[in-house]
Amino acid sequence: MLVAATVCPHPPVLVAGAASTAAADLAGLRQICHESVRRLVDTAPDRIVVVGGGPAAGEWDGDAAGSLAAYGLDVTFGSGDAVLPLSLTIGCHLLDEANWPSRQRGFVAVTDAMDPSECAAIGAGLVAGPDGVALLVMGDGSAKRTRTSPGYVDERAINYDDHVVNALDKGDCDALLELTPELGRELWVAGRPAWQVLAGAGRAAYDAARVVQATVRYDDAPYGVGYAVVDWELAPA
Repeated sequence: MLVAATVCPHPPVLVAGAASTAAADLAGLRQICHESVRRLVDTAPDRIVVVGGGPAAGEWDGDAAGSLAAYGLDVTFGSGDAVLPLSLTIGCHLLDEANWPSRQRGFVAVTDAMDPSECAAIGAGLVAGPDGVALLVMGDGSAKRTRTSPGYVDERAINYDDHVVNALDKGDCDALLELTPELGRELWVAGRPAWQVLAGAGRAAYDAARVVQATVRYDDAPYGVGYAVVDWELAPA
């Protein structure tokens, strides 16, 4: 049963030691992410599952770890082998900072090759059963919003990110599942498959007569990449 969810971006600079000259610029975003994850922990789920994109699909238990060595920071989060992709590594860091125990964690990587129905099915499966499950969903928006973006600029990027944030704000799972892999790739969107896992979990909650109460905590594009932090709490319909 889905009890809550938090959506966060996953740039390496969410870790203060990796931020360098961006430390001051992103201090507010880092604080908001940590506060939202603490709120997620405060819902007291039986398990928190971190969902994010990666080069290959995979699932790991709470002992898995991730490293930022590839990003110039010799640090590892989690207690086991460093096998997690970047998105799940940042999620692991956020759970470490919130003191969430590893025995109550899980990690799921999805890929850009997965279509919306595949992602939705994973989400529904994660929240099946009576145990309370919270999702920490890691995903960046378009990296083509401005001329200084990593992907230069695409005039469709801002509307795309606005569509995503509006859907998250309304708990509109159908709108999230409308996102196509093709457009996401064109706009350099990292979060599309993870958001659609959340949509699948949200649909399962609606089927169980529970509704989403959403709060958008952050919606901006520092350095030309769309970042959003959104909290979901589930309540009886």
